[in-house]
Amino acid sequence: MYHPQPYPEGGLRANLIVLGSFSAIMGGLGLMNSIGIYQAWISTHQLAHLSDSQISWIFGLYNFLVFFSGIQIGPVFDAHGPRFLMLTGSTLLVLVFVLLGFCHAYWHFVVVLGLLAGLGTSFIFIVPVATIGHYFCVRRGAATGLAMSAGSIGGVIFPLVLENLAPTLGFAWTTRVIGLITLFLLIPGCILLRPRLPPKPASGTALLPDLAILKDPALAVTTLGAFFIEWGFFIPLEYITSYSLTYGIAPRLAYLMVVFLNAGSFPGRWIPGILADRVGRFEMLALTNVLCLVAVLGIWLPADGNVVATIVFAVVFGIGSGSNISLVPVCVGELCPVESYGRFYTTVYTVVSLGALTGVPIAGEIIRRCDGQYWGLIVFAGCAYAAGLMCFVAVILVRGRRKTVDTVDE
Repeated sequence: MYHPQPYPEGGLRANLIVLGSFSAIMGGLGLMNSIGIYQAWISTHQLAHLSDSQISWIFGLYNFLVFFSGIQIGPVFDAHGPRFLMLTGSTLLVLVFVLLGFCHAYWHFVVVLGLLAGLGTSFIFIVPVATIGHYFCVRRGAATGLAMSAGSIGGVIFPLVLENLAPTLGFAWTTRVIGLITLFLLIPGCILLRPRLPPKPASGTALLPDLAILKDPALAVTTLGAFFIEWGFFIPLEYITSYSLTYGIAPRLAYLMVVFLNAGSFPGRWIPGILADRVGRFEMLALTNVLCLVAVLGIWLPADGNVVATIVFAVVFGIGSGSNISLVPVCVGELCPVESYGRFYTTVYTVVSLGALTGVPIAGEIIRRCDGQYWGLIVFAGCAYAAGLMCFVAVILVRGRRKTVDTVDE
């Protein structure tokens, strides 16, 4: 592991970084964590004449760009710090909420929700986490988990605002209210996030993923595991509301399923981060993936639209899947030097972005082939988590073997 010293591990400046990240992520990732309500809304309103498979590409593009855009964002962060990147991402996200109310045609949603929202979210997904990595090493899991848990709060607030205001204000003005809330939450991040390390000038190939770093078996298998769990993660997040509506759950309660999932995700992002600093980051990631696997195949699959079982699934999956977002960046940080974190993080999530792009459209096509039933989609998500779990267990074994060899050599 690479641990240049000293890290502040706390103090006023480091804690302000966490505070700014917490606020920005609540606004920036609130959209990502409540994206399922937008999928359900436009599927039953503006784009009701289109199939789930067609609509799913809007959200597949969104998920893809959240991760893929890091190809540029990571190296720019290493070279210039967070300020310009935060301002750019914040501007894009606020613009999304202004434009969303004007969208009616399919291509409108592709451009606004798929393209602009994906790009804007990517800035807020990457920059705060990378900045926290400048200030914390021993407590990085706890600090990152706390900041990322804010996205779950946003995922609770935004669906409640949409569900309560849309019937009276209409969809367009409700999204603008959400945009105003987002702007208010992003401002502290733009002000407080500052780098600790000196800038690292970008090389001529900085805007390309450095696939050579995947020669490290531990990093390569970690990347593969992250690919698989992103396949699994976005399916419940984006289809839980549509699933509930399809199986006859009352619309108000169906929209609240995203709230239940994010309520579980709040402790699921923070507490595993605290425990990971003590028991091991990869070990905790593997344990939380076991919980996701149990939730998907043990609760959601046999639920068959039962209200209580669906709510239990949403909460349990939220708890388990929270670490998908908060622990993977920390695990990547264990395998690289901090001054090159942006480059490593970028390369890993370039590969992961392909899973984010294809997972939701595959799920939409599975629904079509299963005649509107969701059992095939659920099995696909469960298999993705099983594959991810095997990858993280393999990384634990590889790293354990390395430590044993290093001890013998000494």
